[in-house]
Amino acid sequence: MAFHAGPLRQAIHALKYRHNPPLSEVLAGLMAARWPGCLPDDAILMPVPLSAERMRERGFNQAELLARHLGVQRHRPVVTDALQRTRATRSQVGLGATERRENVAGAFSADPEKVRGVSVVVVDDVCTTGATLGACAEALLQSGASQVWAYTLAHARREAAGNFTFDGGS
Repeated sequence: MAFHAGPLRQAIHALKYRHNPPLSEVLAGLMAARWPGCLPDDAILMPVPLSAERMRERGFNQAELLARHLGVQRHRPVVTDALQRTRATRSQVGLGATERRENVAGAFSADPEKVRGVSVVVVDDVCTTGATLGACAEALLQSGASQVWAYTLAHARREAAGNFTFDGGS
């Protein structure tokens, strides 16, 4: 949607690190306003899940807050219990593209009963290399999702992200 820079970067950091969950509604409004027309009409929204440890530290999942507000604004269902993080991963901040892929490889699973035959839009705040989104997509597709799309509030510039790729497996 936009580069992870300037005021948007500051707002995302305020949401995540300065415990400002009310910002999520405004930020989701930005996402809703720029909703891509190519996304399937029947898709459900699924936030990238946090580890239990990170959830305890932060007290909320910023991706879930964005997805919930986005769901209301775009009249889309939000499912929060079909995609799970199966293991904690270290923070992706400061990691290169290869390290990010290795860090999140196999870190997610999806419930086949809830995703089989379903079109899914995975929602997150920032896409840096696509590693986390790719790992989520892989888990969803392996569990029978018919299509997986990703939609984020911001994305890193290529030079900031290192080798920016998203090939479905990164």
